[in-house]
Amino acid sequence: MQPAGTTMTDITTPSAPGNWRQQLAQVMDGKPVQRLITVLILINAAILGMLTSREIVAEWGWLLLPVDMFILAIFVIELALRFTARGIGLLRDPWAVFDCIVVGIALVPASGPFSVLRALRVLRVLRLVSINPSMRKVVQALLASLPGMGSIIMLMGLIFYVSAVMATQLFGERFPEWFGSLTASLYSLFQMMTLDSWSSGTVRPIMEVYPLAWLFFIPYVLIATFMMLNLFIAVIVNAMQDAQEPDPEAAARVQREEMIIEELKALRAELGEMRRQIK
Repeated sequence: MQPAGTTMTDITTPSAPGNWRQQLAQVMDGKPVQRLITVLILINAAILGMLTSREIVAEWGWLLLPVDMFILAIFVIELALRFTARGIGLLRDPWAVFDCIVVGIALVPASGPFSVLRALRVLRVLRLVSINPSMRKVVQALLASLPGMGSIIMLMGLIFYVSAVMATQLFGERFPEWFGSLTASLYSLFQMMTLDSWSSGTVRPIMEVYPLAWLFFIPYVLIATFMMLNLFIAVIVNAMQDAQEPDPEAAARVQREEMIIEELKALRAELGEMRRQIK
């Protein structure tokens, strides 16, 4: 029988030792904290940009540097609170690992052999990706498309190599600056793939010496640029569509949770009916 003065909430939600950790985790994952971190990241990005100007540093460095260190301290405190709430299990989240690496790089003294890390401090701006769910989906879609893009890159590499060998043999003698060696041909063909002055800057001068050179360059541009790059786009778009579709496992988990909640409500109603009958 339920003791007098107690409610069903008291029975179903007992005080647990780790309850404060769950509350802290909810606070850290809440929108107010996430919005605050987002604003601080944007402010920090602006400060890091201004610190690249010697004139601004000379005039406002006394203010910008302490603000930059203050924002970094807030990032460290935020990560410490997240570790306090979730423990070492937080490192199972790849985005949390990314945040730790970015903040850790900023904490390393950028002097002596670590002076290169001064430029890497701007990576703190990339924390905006881990904060924003829509950006995370885009990055996850890009990572998911890497296996498919690997096959396309291999095929494109074969096309580059075959075309470079042919171009070196066909045009290397008269145009050594563009096709005098295999490496020069590879770079020239890569530039042509980007459509950077491929016609007026490269092909037309070659056609003045080799009038039929268009028989080589036009098919190359059609294959390397229009076909292969569109394959890249198709793989990325397909990965983005897959990322937007709901996860079957997540949907099943939500459905199970809803069923458990309904069962708990029914059990609570039965217990309440039993209380009324006992009284």
